[in-house]
Amino acid sequence: MRTVAEEPISRFADLALVLSGGGARASYQVGVLAAITERMPELEAPILTGVSAGAINATSLASSAGPLASAVGTLRREWKRLTPDDVYCVQPTSIVRSSVTWLLRLLMRKRSGPGVMRGLMDMTPLRQHLTETMVLDGIARNIAAGRLDAVALSATSYTTGRTVTFVQGHEDTPVWERALRVAVRTELRLDHVLASAAIPIVFAAVKLEDGFYGDGSVRQTAPLAPAIHLGARKLIAISMKTQRDPVWPSVPIGDYPATAEVISLLLNAVFLDSIDADSERLERVNQLVAVLPQGYATPQGLRRVDLLLLRPSRDLGLLAKGYEPKLPSLVRFVVRGMGGRRERGYDLVSYLMFDPAYTETLMDLGYSDAAAQWPRIEQFLEVSEG
Repeated sequence: MRTVAEEPISRFADLALVLSGGGARASYQVGVLAAITERMPELEAPILTGVSAGAINATSLASSAGPLASAVGTLRREWKRLTPDDVYCVQPTSIVRSSVTWLLRLLMRKRSGPGVMRGLMDMTPLRQHLTETMVLDGIARNIAAGRLDAVALSATSYTTGRTVTFVQGHEDTPVWERALRVAVRTELRLDHVLASAAIPIVFAAVKLEDGFYGDGSVRQTAPLAPAIHLGARKLIAISMKTQRDPVWPSVPIGDYPATAEVISLLLNAVFLDSIDADSERLERVNQLVAVLPQGYATPQGLRRVDLLLLRPSRDLGLLAKGYEPKLPSLVRFVVRGMGGRRERGYDLVSYLMFDPAYTETLMDLGYSDAAAQWPRIEQFLEVSEG
C-alpha cells in the first residue's frame, strides 16, 4: 500500500530497527522515531524486527503506506487515541470460574485433566483494534516495491519452549536455527502479532498452526540476532530501561515484598534486561573482528555490526506514578491489592497504563531524548551514506 519509487533502497540498505517489548512503555519508541524521522525525513529502515508490544509497532511500520516518516506519524496518532479498553478487558466471572474449577479438581484429586486459566485479561479488544487499524497486506506490497526487505516478529512456543521468529521477506530471505531459537519464513497474520504480545498468565496463548504461542520476550536471549541474521550491518535499538537503575527508597528488611513488586521484577527481567546483555555480546564480537589480521577469514562468518542503543533519560516505571487512578476500575482494584502503589510496584502499572495521559508523556520523553542526542544519532546514520 505504500506509494514508493521503483528504485531499490541504497542509502540505508543495511539498516534495521529493533523494537523490544514492554506493554504501554512501547509508546516511548514512537516518540524516539518521530524525532529522528522529523529531522531526517528520507530515512528508511528496510529491516524491521519486533517482539511483544514492539512487534505491534514494527508491524504497523512495515504495513503502512508512504515513507517511514509518514508511517511513524500514523503510528503516533494511533497511540494517542489508544485506551486500556482498546487493549484488554477483565472478565471476573471467567477468572472465578477457572479458579473454582481448579480448586475443585485439587480437592477431589481429579486427574482427568489439568486446570486451565486462559489469562487474567482478555485480549479481544486489541485484536479488534488492530483489525481496524492495520492492513497487513501492505507488508507484501512494500516488499514488492523495494522499500522493505523483511519484517520479523518473535514469539515463544509453549510446545517446544523455543523462541520462534516469524519472518516475511523475499523468497531468498534467510532463516536460521540456533539453541532455543529458530526462524521460519511465513506470511505474517494478525495471530502472529498477537502471539508475540501475549504475556503469559496475563493474556491467553494464541494458537498458530503448530501449537500455542506466547510473548516472544520470555526466552529471547538475543533480541538483536534476528536483524543480524537478516543481513543488517547497522542497528538502531530502542530500550525502555534507563542507563542506571532508579534510586529506590530504603525498605526495612522485615517488610516483605508486595506481589506487585515481585511481578514488576519479573516483567523487567523479561522485557528490559536481554537487550543490554545482547549489546555487550555484540560489542565483544566487534572487538574480536577488529583485531583479526587483514584477509583472515572470520570464524562462522562473523562480521562487524554497528549498534546505536537509545534509552530513556528517566525511569518509565516511576513516570507511571500518579497515573494509576486511570486504570480500569477492576484492574486498579487488583493492582492496589497487590501493592501497586508502592514505589517499586509502579513498574507493573507502567506496563498496563495504555492511557493517553501516560503514553503521550512517554512519547514526549522519547522525542526530547532523541532530540537531545541528535548529533550522535545523525553521525550514526550519516555513515550509512558511505
